[in-house]
Amino acid sequence: ERYDRARPWYPGEMVDEIVRKVPGPDVLDVGAGTGIEARQFRAAGCRVLGVEPDQRMADVARRHGVDVEVATFEAWDPAGRDFDAVVSGTAWHWVDPTSGAAKAAKVLRPEGRIALFWNVGQTPDDVTKAFASVYERVAPSSMAARGYRQGVPAIEGYSAIFDVATDGIEQTGAFAGPERWRFDWKREYTTDEWLEVLPTLGGQS
Repeated sequence: ERYDRARPWYPGEMVDEIVRKVPGPDVLDVGAGTGIEARQFRAAGCRVLGVEPDQRMADVARRHGVDVEVATFEAWDPAGRDFDAVVSGTAWHWVDPTSGAAKAAKVLRPEGRIALFWNVGQTPDDVTKAFASVYERVAPSSMAARGYRQGVPAIEGYSAIFDVATDGIEQTGAFAGPERWRFDWKREYTTDEWLEVLPTLGGQS
């Protein structure tokens, strides 16, 4: 429930662009979680089926009206179904990049697309410095502290994840050359909102 309340949604411009690029309305959402992106694609006119390995997250998604099947994507049985798009929001790094992309290719209709996306948060410079100081005091060995200490922009830290996903797609030989898109957007948090989202993020220990 906290994850569903606190985690950011995705830029509507990105969702609209994906919907424009796919040949039809049937979307498979891999790692659907609590249904955040599924609800956005549904609001854009799509029919969405989620695949999610965590029963608790799937239960939350279902309470929001999202149809979800509980399985890892690698073990999930499509039962002869196919789709116009396979999407995954901040989840594909949990999927084997090669077998996952190959499975996506098998369930996609002709001209279907795979769209993998992540929210990459970057705090303003003054906030980054303040956070770095706090983490050095209270959790100096944490992943978050190491990240702040190195001073590497978040987008650079995620580039390795993007490269792995891209390589997996290319290795299937089933897709045209992958495109990388970037949609810049801004969200402001109150202190209470930030404390709510923080436990849902990795790197705190």
